[in-house]
Amino acid sequence: MTITLRPYQRSAIDALYEYFAGNTGNPLVVLPTGTGKSLCIAGFIREAITAYADTRILVLTHVKELIQQNFMALLRAWPEAPAGIYSAGLSRRDIRAQILFAGIQSIHRHALRVQRCDLVLIDEAHLLGRSDSGMYRAFLKELNEVNAGLLKVVGFTATPYRLDSGLLHEGKDRLFTDIAYDVPVLEMMQQGYLCPVVPKQTETQLDVGGVGSRGGEFIAKDLEAAVDRDEVTATAVAEIVEHGAGRGSWMVFCSGVAHAEHVRDAIRVHGISCETVTGDTPAPERDRILAAFKAGRLRCVTNANVLTTGFDAPGTDLIALLRPTKSVGLYVQMVGRGTRLAEGKDDCLVLDFAGNTARHGPIDTVDGRMKENGEEPGAAPIKVCPECQTINHASVRHCVECDYAFPPPEVKVAPNAATNALLSTQIQTTWFKVEGVSYAVHEKPGKPTSLRVTYESGLARHSEWVCLEHTGFPREKAVAWWRRRAPHLPAPATVREALEHQDALRQPVAIQTRPSGQYTEIVNTRFL
Repeated sequence: MTITLRPYQRSAIDALYEYFAGNTGNPLVVLPTGTGKSLCIAGFIREAITAYADTRILVLTHVKELIQQNFMALLRAWPEAPAGIYSAGLSRRDIRAQILFAGIQSIHRHALRVQRCDLVLIDEAHLLGRSDSGMYRAFLKELNEVNAGLLKVVGFTATPYRLDSGLLHEGKDRLFTDIAYDVPVLEMMQQGYLCPVVPKQTETQLDVGGVGSRGGEFIAKDLEAAVDRDEVTATAVAEIVEHGAGRGSWMVFCSGVAHAEHVRDAIRVHGISCETVTGDTPAPERDRILAAFKAGRLRCVTNANVLTTGFDAPGTDLIALLRPTKSVGLYVQMVGRGTRLAEGKDDCLVLDFAGNTARHGPIDTVDGRMKENGEEPGAAPIKVCPECQTINHASVRHCVECDYAFPPPEVKVAPNAATNALLSTQIQTTWFKVEGVSYAVHEKPGKPTSLRVTYESGLARHSEWVCLEHTGFPREKAVAWWRRRAPHLPAPATVREALEHQDALRQPVAIQTRPSGQYTEIVNTRFL
């Protein structure tokens, strides 16, 4: 039986071959949620063993659902695959299988038992930025030593960012070294492989003013204290019910366990079937709830921190964000729960009560390197008691010294809240007349030099960076950029060479721009 791959899945596998032909690092493959990472992994495994019959492969991930999902994807495509599972949650320990699907929590102490291994594939690789990163690193270090330093590691993810918004293949102590392949989520939607997501204006907006941060994210207990307010929940749920009238399956992301339960109760008041899934939900109950949701017997599920990765419910056609986050990865993963295709589903409605679209921009243009300016990680928000002047933490309801009852926070209702676009194509673009163009060398430590191009339009200036000295797709884009401006000259290999020919470049008469996070992106140019 052959494995039928979509064109981009084929390209992803070919990109890995090309990478390993000339590099020795640990690459990442970035495929948006819903584009079939499991099938891509299955195709890569089968081809590797077909080419080298004794290849031994280990597929690692963090939850039993993903282990089972990846294992079954391989067996559906290759029924006779020599595959097994090592997972306490699935009650299997096939340690000698040639292709071993394993949970990191179960196998991280058993590198010596695994013995020979040629290739490790890590699904949901972005989770290495979390608490189990140490388990992965210690296990891979020992496994690499067992295999004389010849181990190859590949990460698969939809969001190559750490929780603190750093790219997985950049920074200190990185495990992954490069991105071998990355296909844009917008391109997948335009080609019909993913379902579009559409924003809807909401009136209610969660207020996170005064909530502190730690490790690049809102402090969990302070966040829940700020947003878990009965009056806010009631108004937000009323909007969910109104907009969800023509929708079949609703998923609501909340800011904590109690918040998820309170939102569930408020939804039930409207006569809507709703259950809650959290990290505390017993496995049998969780399985029952999610099975009912996938089957359409349950209209809505609220959750706290458990359905952001590895959960597949294609019929989900309404996402409600009641979970503010500073993590671009978490934001994209939450919205991504609604991008899978399903029969009778035209799009997925996203109601962002949390201001995440305003915070991060469209999901197809987020920048994993972006940081909050001027932020003091870990700084505790405070409020001063007007009776005794004692400094209290912002989340307390009563003064710790005199028991003064602080007034409840005002419900923040913004008539024009949450109108930000979820996709860059939903952003209105603007054309500017170009009055002048300048070119300069742009250098960044650890990166190839690029050409900075600045367009002058009255008092405004707009810049773009042309990556002539990069490789892969950035170089291809740079060559295309050059050919539009100097079709009679070959594309230069270096920025210095480009600057020698700057006088020969055609100057556009206008540029088209659109907002991209905190910056402006140039999306089109017009020449005479």
